[in-house]
Amino acid sequence: MAENTEKAVQKTQKTKKKSWFEGMKAEFKKIIWPDKKTLGKQTAAVVTASVVLGAIIAVMDFIIQYGIDFLVK
Repeated sequence: MAENTEKAVQKTQKTKKKSWFEGMKAEFKKIIWPDKKTLGKQTAAVVTASVVLGAIIAVMDFIIQYGIDFLVK
């Protein structure tokens, strides 16, 4: 009796895994991938924003470090 229950649980788990992968496959089919031009623009925007933010952080770090050094001396 216990063997039948274990087999039923294993079969249910396999079915759940299979339906999960089928659902994932269906969701991937819904994705609208960007064309090369859009992808290039978005990549340039991310790189530019990262560089600008990095520069702002570097300037702030320099100013704060200069202020701390001024106070300590």
